[in-house]
Amino acid sequence: MSKRFRSSGYHPIRKFKVILSGLQVAIATDFSVAYKVILSIPVLGLAFYFRQWIDFSLLLLAMGLMLIAELYNSAIEVLCDFVEPNYNDRIRVIKDIAAAAAGLSIIVWATLLIIESIRLLQI
Repeated sequence: MSKRFRSSGYHPIRKFKVILSGLQVAIATDFSVAYKVILSIPVLGLAFYFRQWIDFSLLLLAMGLMLIAELYNSAIEVLCDFVEPNYNDRIRVIKDIAAAAAGLSIIVWATLLIIESIRLLQI
């Protein structure tokens, strides 16, 4: 077992606070994260209100995966800018790959969000 789990004491509540803090910073400082959260919440609310649990679960999963990809993309961009503040072709390739991963997750999220919004509004 890792030393950090035994000696300093593992506190899941502290870890949860760090997660919430990171998400709060991402929403407050990164527009691409903020607007996606704002667009997802009403549709999630409708699915929950109409008790469409499968729809709610799919939307929550798509939103979570999209946010994860977007957060990784943002972290990679910040790290690349920290390591190499000047233009570098290798850094550009790294950023492009990270953006592609985030972009694909956004396409899946947006498609599911549109389909489920139309479906839920027809109820």
